[in-house]
Amino acid sequence: MHVRGSVLVVDDEPTIREVVSAYLQRAGYETRAASDGFAAMDAVGEKSPDLIVLDLMLPGIDGLEVMRRVRDRPDRKSAIILLTAKGAEADRVIGLRLGADDYVVKPFSPAELVARVDAVLRRVDHVAVGEPALTFENLEIDPAGRAVRRDGEPVQLTAREFDLLLFLARHPQQAFTREQLMDHVWKYAFYSDTSTVTVHIRRLRAKLETDPEKPRWIETVWGVGYRFAP
Repeated sequence: MHVRGSVLVVDDEPTIREVVSAYLQRAGYETRAASDGFAAMDAVGEKSPDLIVLDLMLPGIDGLEVMRRVRDRPDRKSAIILLTAKGAEADRVIGLRLGADDYVVKPFSPAELVARVDAVLRRVDHVAVGEPALTFENLEIDPAGRAVRRDGEPVQLTAREFDLLLFLARHPQQAFTREQLMDHVWKYAFYSDTSTVTVHIRRLRAKLETDPEKPRWIETVWGVGYRFAP
């Protein structure tokens, strides 16, 4: 079977680790597992996975601290999907602000989680080979290299932040609702919580804008959503 990518499953519940790993393996992913935050960091240190399925409630160091450490690594390679408790909205928002690509609320369907993993990693199968860089004044977006530069300096974006920015930049001056952005960028027809779009827009503005409160590039279209303004 063709290996579609590598996934590290981090959860202190053995059943969740085993079931999620089994579903991912059936879907063609290579998997490893860790039961606590320290073991997760050891696994990432040995070989950065393409994606980490990360429970927030972990012994040792919690999931948010694991994510901070992963995001501080020079390669910043691994995408991250958080596993959160049903009522832990504040933790989900913090996780998204720290750079999580997505989250799944417990209890969850393993099949749905695999669909989320597919969606997050789908960008690997759609590398824009040969597509020229998009240049807007001091902002450069390189689709093939998945790189962004502002004033010639690299801007560190998560995978989902880059996907969102690239989609908006490919459709300048076109306003999109949060639901449309979820459909085009996250590719979830069944995803009802659009607050993640708001969080990702806020993070992009913090990284790209001189004054995030008065955005130059990503405008709010009141009553609709957002648009890229070249």
